[in-house]
Amino acid sequence: MAQGRRVLVTGVASALAGLLVAALEERDDVEHLVGVDVRTPGHPLERTEFVRGDVRNPVVARVLRLQRIDTVVHMSTETSAASAGGRAMMKERNVIGAMQLLAACQNTPTLRRFVLKSTTAVYGSEHTDPVTFRETDLPRTPPRHGYAKDATEIEGYARAFARRRDDVDLTILRFANFVGGRVDSAFHSLFSLPAVPTVLGFDPRLQFCHEDDAVAVLERAVTDGRSGIYNVAGDGVVYLSQAIRLAGRVPAPVPQPFVNVVADLVRRSRRADLSPEQLRFLQYGRAVDTARLREEFGYQPRYTSREAFEDFVRRRRIRGLLAHDDVVRLEHELNAFLARHDQRKFVAGRTEGPTG
Repeated sequence: MAQGRRVLVTGVASALAGLLVAALEERDDVEHLVGVDVRTPGHPLERTEFVRGDVRNPVVARVLRLQRIDTVVHMSTETSAASAGGRAMMKERNVIGAMQLLAACQNTPTLRRFVLKSTTAVYGSEHTDPVTFRETDLPRTPPRHGYAKDATEIEGYARAFARRRDDVDLTILRFANFVGGRVDSAFHSLFSLPAVPTVLGFDPRLQFCHEDDAVAVLERAVTDGRSGIYNVAGDGVVYLSQAIRLAGRVPAPVPQPFVNVVADLVRRSRRADLSPEQLRFLQYGRAVDTARLREEFGYQPRYTSREAFEDFVRRRRIRGLLAHDDVVRLEHELNAFLARHDQRKFVAGRTEGPTG
């Protein structure tokens, strides 16, 4: 009988990684599982061996060799500077961590597969973007900030690694924004606000990936060995205005020159961490083509983008306008801010348009 896969998953304390290892633990063709993280997982690990460690630490290289790992799933990328302890620490963990992990993989003779959890944010968000991005498309403007910039660099290092180790299959999964009942994301905190900040005059297209689809795609990448780059998102798009209505929230339109200031106010309240790339996403949106996921990878998402968001709203028990006092207070704060900067005429002009 052939031996099963020996898999190492980084960032195993995250909710999504926990769902993945739970699925892999049920498979007879996965012989051994190792989870690495600096944090202790809050979810149970039935037959996954937990190693407390940083991917930048040489201990990971020893684990790869001693455990004869043949498959690595890299999921430990930080998405928020606030949770990482600042932008400098975020970049250190993300980019330097990936470089160190890939260097360890380079010297692991048993390795045959590397799976990278990436993001559609690598395409950026611009007004000149195509209707949908294909995997071969390049961003009009390369991301210059935060998670999107880190993900772009990490993908570059992963591709360079695959060229040096042509005996290793590389799979890069570019996920749209995660939604669901168990996995936290930027959209969870954004739609937990009583009023959702929007950019005045813009209604971007959004795509979502349900957590169940994300786990299924990752599981298939580990066990079925389809190398390449794949966009992962539910079919269709949801406009931001639709998402706000589905969540029972109210929009809080902000004039474009003052979006960064309002985002900073939201960050200081610790209710949501709106990064610069998220602000551009809320202005221009983004949509990707998933034909390669269906035709080459062989997976059809169970949830459309709208169905994924509706399930997120239901399972997170988001209720519209229950916190009415918070809505009124936030609207007063925004109006006070605009009044201080004498923007009421600007807003009225954008709303009414030219006369005569």
